[in-house]
Amino acid sequence: EESDWSSDVCSSDLPALAWPTQIRIGAGAGILTLGILIAVSGVVAFRRARTTVNPMRPDGASALVASGIYRYTRNPMYLGMLLVLIGCAVYLARPWALLVLPLFVLYMNRFQIEPEERVLERIFGAEFEAYRRRVRRWL
Repeated sequence: EESDWSSDVCSSDLPALAWPTQIRIGAGAGILTLGILIAVSGVVAFRRARTTVNPMRPDGASALVASGIYRYTRNPMYLGMLLVLIGCAVYLARPWALLVLPLFVLYMNRFQIEPEERVLERIFGAEFEAYRRRVRRWL
């Protein structure tokens, strides 16, 4: 007897959201793919600028990247991760999977993005401040 992977992984007393399987799979895969593409475009832009991609070492930044995907979001890699989580949540169609999303955003803002932005402001000063005023953190 074959089992549905999402049922095995997500067996809980919480009911699944009433989304048709084809919509769950199609929308989930589409959103996940979009997330991967956005995150990869952020990495590619950093590589082209020859600056660090390591989120644990923002002090190693050698260039402020404000072109490409960075014209629309200051954090395409984190936005991409969020979209991957959204895609997975849509596929799983479980309420708890949707609850993870705001927790991810709150955590990333507080413990990753804000410290990174303090370092970038110290390194790039007015250039980063102008960029921050021009481009939103997420979208």
